[in-house]
Amino acid sequence: MKYRNLGRTGLKVSEISLGSWLTYGKSVEDNVAEKTIHKAYELGINFFDSANVYEQGQGERVMAQALKEYPRESYVITTKAFWPMGEGPNDRGLSRKHVIEQVHASLNRMNLDYVDIFYCHRYDPETPVFETLRVIDDLIRQGKILYAGVSEWTAAQIEEAVGVADKYLLDRIVVNQPIYNMFNRYIEKEVIPVSEKYGIGQVVFSPLAQGVLTGKYKLGQVPDKSRAANDSINTHIKGMLNEDVLLKVEKLESVAKEMDITLPELALAWILRQPNVASALIGASKPSQVEENVKAIDVVLSDEIKEKINSILA
Repeated sequence: MKYRNLGRTGLKVSEISLGSWLTYGKSVEDNVAEKTIHKAYELGINFFDSANVYEQGQGERVMAQALKEYPRESYVITTKAFWPMGEGPNDRGLSRKHVIEQVHASLNRMNLDYVDIFYCHRYDPETPVFETLRVIDDLIRQGKILYAGVSEWTAAQIEEAVGVADKYLLDRIVVNQPIYNMFNRYIEKEVIPVSEKYGIGQVVFSPLAQGVLTGKYKLGQVPDKSRAANDSINTHIKGMLNEDVLLKVEKLESVAKEMDITLPELALAWILRQPNVASALIGASKPSQVEENVKAIDVVLSDEIKEKINSILA
């Protein structure tokens, strides 16, 4: 495994990380999930991502249960808050009340004293940024959170957070978790330049575009037991299974074959070409998928290959 610093911090995270969205506590049996997490750890992955809202905490439980046999200092684990966790008016958002309650609830579910990274899972227009950063700063000083992050914030929102933190001498955010893959590159225009300016790293999710960049989906064909065939988790992927995308996938697969690697290796190596990316966050439903994906860290993309990829994506 190879490791990169998270933004301008001293924290080192594996270039490939493992998440639990739509998998652990939901579509993957717990025993298979544990084997997959163990395989990731054995392969050198030290970065594990979850959130309170992933199956109302079950994703956190499964991940923490699998990791508990390893020394706590040997892995980095995350959680998040923003999305509704109940029916009440204060069971959502980034208010002081909700953040405090959700961090404590996550720590209890995972049986941990602290989480390495706490993410604001989205921007909350109903709560002042100062209120949110103030409570995160308090939790950092209490040792319950080590680093602050955000997920899917715009460049302007990130800049606002940095300005508020600096004005009131609060801990800055150090990481952003956006979607980023060959078919969704919106962060390249504004988010990455602003993040580089302030020393914020990217930990990107859906690097394989919900599985589209595995090559298993063909025009008019949806494999049984695939994510696209599961109506409980296929909301995001269905919109991508169109002719334009799948024809590009075919061409990308030809590039991968030319390099004697798999399409997922190509897609992940393309993500890791970006120096502001600290880690590519994969989802895996079985150990063999982790074994395949980690091979991407050794793939070097020549300028010629990058040009071919850009031509296909254009």
